[in-house]
Order: sequence, then C-alpha cells, then structure tokens
Amino acid sequence: MQPLIQLDRVGMRYGAGPEVLSDLTVSIPAGSFHFVKGPSGAGKSSLLRLLHLAYRPARGSLTLFGRDVSALGRRALPPLRRRIGMVFQDFRLIGHLSALDNVTLPLRLAGFRDDQYRGHVVELLRWVGLGDRIGARPAELSGGEQQRLAIARAVVTKPDLLMADEPTGNVDDQAGARLIRLFEELNRHGTTVIVATHSGALVERFDHPVLELLDGRLVGAPVPAAPAAPDADSGAGAAA
Repeated sequence: MQPLIQLDRVGMRYGAGPEVLSDLTVSIPAGSFHFVKGPSGAGKSSLLRLLHLAYRPARGSLTLFGRDVSALGRRALPPLRRRIGMVFQDFRLIGHLSALDNVTLPLRLAGFRDDQYRGHVVELLRWVGLGDRIGARPAELSGGEQQRLAIARAVVTKPDLLMADEPTGNVDDQAGARLIRLFEELNRHGTTVIVATHSGALVERFDHPVLELLDGRLVGAPVPAAPAAPDADSGAGAAA
C-alpha cells in the first residue's frame, strides 16, 4: 500500500511555546487502520490537529495525499481538508439543528442540492443506528447517540481519511466496541482510519497497529543523536 501520510522528523508547537510533538517519523499506508495510544497530555490530539491541517509542522516534513503540506499555500489546504473526516472529542454538533441537518451541513456547504443527498443521509443515519432519531436535536440524544451522529457527519462526504479523538470516552465498553466496528466497516470500504485513545483495553481488543505517544514522542522510535561537538584536540592533531 502507498503511504497516505508520511511524517519525517516532524516537530509541532503552539505559537512560540515549547514543542508538543518532537521528531515524529512514521509512514501510514492508505487503507490502513491505526490506533494512536497514550495518556492524557501525550500529544494525541495535537497529532490529529496536525494531520487535519489545523496547524503546520514547526520543523520537519509532513506529506499528505502525496502533497508536501509545508510547501503548500493557504489556498491549497481546503481541498485537502475536504478529503478528511474528523470526529472531535467534544462532538461540535450544532445545537439548534436536527440530526438530519447536522449531517447534511457539510454537503450543503459543499454546494450539493437537497435532492442529491437526502436519501443518502437518511440511509447513513440508519447505518449508525439513528434511523428513528432523524428529527432529534443533539440535546435530545444520549452521549452515545451524539457520538454516532458526529461519526455520521464526519463520513457523509466519503473521506479518504477518517480520524477520531477519544471516540469511546463518553460511552461504556460495549458501546465503544460498537463504534470501533463502525470504523472497521468504513475501513473495509477503503477509508484510512486513525483513532486516538488512552484506553489500553480497547487497543488490545482489536487487532490494529498502534502508534504510542509519550511526552510528544513516538515510543520506540529512535531519538535523533545530537550533532557531535568539534574535537579540538583531534582537529589540532590533523592540522599538525
């Protein structure tokens, strides 16, 4: 499989602050399913924000869909973002909109007409188990139902890459497993999936590769050696 994502010695920081990600080097093939595991503060959300193109690397190289993100102008980023679906930790649902309208919003913003997508959206809501909640607003849904609604909105545009930030954090273990199986079904249809979680039990339950973060670094990845200091004695001897 060709790499969909390639990071080469990437560092990331917020503003002028310290690096929150350091020296990340990894290749993620198209069509794969990966967990990003680590405790709170390890850098999982920062990595997803970086891959969602909300931030650019402070150093190193990020290649996404075959494009070097660091070399692209601002106008080139929105078309890449449209190929990415994101399930945020706080859902980011629109409170005054129904479930149906929350899911159709990305399609409306992309310029599609109602008759082009309504049947597809209704079927998608049925697929995530919300077929009988189409008219409900987010406040009328349980935490698990809101999570599934956020997933439906993230995948309605049929993204090449789907990322989810702690998608099982607000549901019980059984509901969490069902969510992962939804992601696996999408993955079987060709979508590359990245799920960030702090749950070791969840990771162990499913047989997918794991990228483990700790203090902004990939666990097990080689730490780049510092440049060797000039050896004054050997330099003098060579001159002699």
